Amino acid sequence: MTTTLPANDVSAVTESVRERYSAAAEAPEALLCCPVDYDPQYLKILPDEILEKDYGCGDPSAFAKSGDIVLDLGSGGGKICYIASQIVGAEGRVIGVDMNDDMLDLARRHQPALAATIGYDNVEFRKGRIQDLTLNRGDLETWLQSNPVGDASSLERYEAQVAAMRRDTPLIADDSVDLVLSNCVLNLVSDTEKKQLFGEIFRVLQRGGRAAISDIVADEPVPEHLKADPELWSGCISGAMEESEFLQAFVNAGFYGVEMVKRDETPWRTVEGIEFRSVTVTAWKGKQGECWDHNEAVIYRGPFRETRDDDGHVYRRGERVAVCRKTFEILTREPYAAFFEAVEPMEAVSEPTPFDCVGTAVRHPRQTKGLEYDATTDAACGPDGCC
Repeated sequence: MTTTLPANDVSAVTESVRERYSAAAEAPEALLCCPVDYDPQYLKILPDEILEKDYGCGDPSAFAKSGDIVLDLGSGGGKICYIASQIVGAEGRVIGVDMNDDMLDLARRHQPALAATIGYDNVEFRKGRIQDLTLNRGDLETWLQSNPVGDASSLERYEAQVAAMRRDTPLIADDSVDLVLSNCVLNLVSDTEKKQLFGEIFRVLQRGGRAAISDIVADEPVPEHLKADPELWSGCISGAMEESEFLQAFVNAGFYGVEMVKRDETPWRTVEGIEFRSVTVTAWKGKQGECWDHNEAVIYRGPFRETRDDDGHVYRRGERVAVCRKTFEILTREPYAAFFEAVEPMEAVSEPTPFDCVGTAVRHPRQTKGLEYDATTDAACGPDGCC
């Protein structure tokens, strides 16, 4: 008789994943990983036990920068955390979150030796569910050892403790992280909790922070009978989102600059004609807030005749488009800077006015130069003279 998962049964999905990955912490399982080319300089110090029990499908650690505070969701045996640790350096910090005790034990077991080899200890592993980053389940389990729940009164104390922990000592605080990484883990979260998951990624990032997520996606919607298969759930198949749905989930959570920076041409697996492949997506936080006019504009360089952002603004090649300060700052840095020319006013605006960010308006050059500007100059020459 084949075991099936009840539709949208969060606990059944969680248990299926827990059992599979606990076993994978004891012995390597090839079906849980894709071939990935990591930077070999960061692998030299890692023990074979961690390398052999790594179950990823990409390398989101490549997007870490020196000094970053990095959060790795579903950190498993710690490989991505220990790679990121070397990239961010002694001034940075890395937090790994996982719910599987066996994987956490594997990651923590090698932490003292790796810290000694690297020369600093900037990695921490915490127990929690990646779709609920407000509750530190490791601390809660410690509290329960001295405060068991056995009746209605103790249940009320437990509920009050959970509420207090979420409020006062969250697993990951709001706006506290520069970079959220995840490697082939988001698909293991039940469909009913995925919206919450993307919301949590957004919540913990600082303004200007970014996410770099490698995961398995499908080229077609996954049918219900495949979602009911516990082996396929824990095997990164049943919970895979459709490619466009995966990208839209970042937009729905409030991110901008959502980009598929890597998409494997060859599927990792094909099941009943549905192709499952690895992608890596990057996304940025920071477009929220009021819009103020500082007489700034941007010029879209091309190569297309025009392009449209997620908020409906249209940028036509070579045209000065009026933008608010917030949009100006976004479009003149990563990931857009290569496509836009910044046009700043000759004189800074001391008293900005509210800017209507609905629709698209052309900024007349006189708005940035000044209505009374009437200079006449000689040809601008370089250090080697004029051409």
